[in-house]
Amino acid sequence: MFELHHLSAQEQWDWLQRGEITPTELAWHYLERIDRLDDGLGAFVTVTSDAALERAAHVEASVPKSAPLWGLPFGDKDLNPRAGVPTKYGSALMAGFVPEVSDELTLALDAAGGVSLGKTNAPEFGLPSYTESRVAPPARNPWDMSLGAGGSSGGAAVAVAAGLLPFAPGTDGGGSVRIPAAATGLVGLKPSRGLVPSGTGIDKLAGLVVPGPLARTVADAAMLLDAMIAGGDYPFTLRAPRWDGGGLLNAAVRGEGRFQLAVMTTSPWDDAYDITVSAEASAALALAVRELVSIGHGIDELALEPDPTYSPAFRTVWQVGASGIPAEGAELELLEPLTRWLVERGRELSARQLAESLAQLAAYERSIIRQFAGVDAVLTPALALTPRPVGWYDSEDPERNFAQQVQYTPFTSFANVTGLPAITLPVYEAAGGIPMGVQLIGRPGGEHVLLSIGAQLERRLGWHRRHPPQW
Repeated sequence: MFELHHLSAQEQWDWLQRGEITPTELAWHYLERIDRLDDGLGAFVTVTSDAALERAAHVEASVPKSAPLWGLPFGDKDLNPRAGVPTKYGSALMAGFVPEVSDELTLALDAAGGVSLGKTNAPEFGLPSYTESRVAPPARNPWDMSLGAGGSSGGAAVAVAAGLLPFAPGTDGGGSVRIPAAATGLVGLKPSRGLVPSGTGIDKLAGLVVPGPLARTVADAAMLLDAMIAGGDYPFTLRAPRWDGGGLLNAAVRGEGRFQLAVMTTSPWDDAYDITVSAEASAALALAVRELVSIGHGIDELALEPDPTYSPAFRTVWQVGASGIPAEGAELELLEPLTRWLVERGRELSARQLAESLAQLAAYERSIIRQFAGVDAVLTPALALTPRPVGWYDSEDPERNFAQQVQYTPFTSFANVTGLPAITLPVYEAAGGIPMGVQLIGRPGGEHVLLSIGAQLERRLGWHRRHPPQW
């Protein structure tokens, strides 16, 4: 039986534009699905039904239909404050916190005409690459609920994959959009540093964290990213090209072009950790290569130049980034072991150590851009392993926990360090229908190339027609 969530986000927007459905009716549809299906999935930590319906009515009455997300539902990641809505940051430390102001990404999505239905699940302060915390149920993979959904935008990924939202924003500081997208069979896009005005990354330590979309189709991801780009004009924002007047969505819909690509299975963590690419990840990569060759793209092979500075420098920046969490004295006991370890190690580091690490990562950025200069995009596995079981990560040994995260996600963090755009695409089905993906990393400002290639693969493989049982 047909239901509204069977439509893509683009199709839902078209229905809204034609008046075949109202923003209120669409919000009701998704709120009913959340109420019926989210128990056990862990997609949302707060559902704001009354506020959502009030907002939908306001959009219908007062917001121009030309707004790029007019009437489309989304969820705020629980790291992005919305005025008047509890924001837990996945932590007992923030129990009872209700922000008085919304952050810039939240305001940008409101300005685009979107309708927030609540807050999506995130781990403590977004630090882990999985979404399991002490203050909320784990975000479970809709394809197999014994598996996790990845993180830190795990709740957003679950909501989109299970048809509780048409698409969702996330934030990505080391893979936090791409990891859960890959684990749940979605498209996840981390834009170039400086592209999105409400989250350029330039104001973040080492420029790591930027917002990006999670969606079921390449075009839906581009649609949400276009709305993020349009939502403000701030200093140092990379000017987004307008592809024949249609924004990045035009590149995603057209899916045109033949490009020179390189395939790579080395990672910057290889010198520091035992990295093994699973048979499933290898099969996904091989499938993508075959399809890309059939389309007409050129494929080279590439191996990263070894750089022993990457691992310690990234660890230093991750720890220092956590050191600013507002926990002192007895409040540290409220933090989970991994977070507390990061906070305490970060506060032990000196300014000199931080400065040296930032310089090393800046040098690494220049090195990667030089190594990738001969191709339009680099193809890697999205994840080294299949989605991890809930409870797989060591909750008491932070060093082992950190190693487990690296071994699962060795290919994502260096796109943040270099500021390059990267997209994960769900190309392959492992045993039991579990999705496995690949990652494309582009040149600075090269989102249009990634979206074009992604659209070509989507047309051939039809992943948008595969859905988990909750669908």
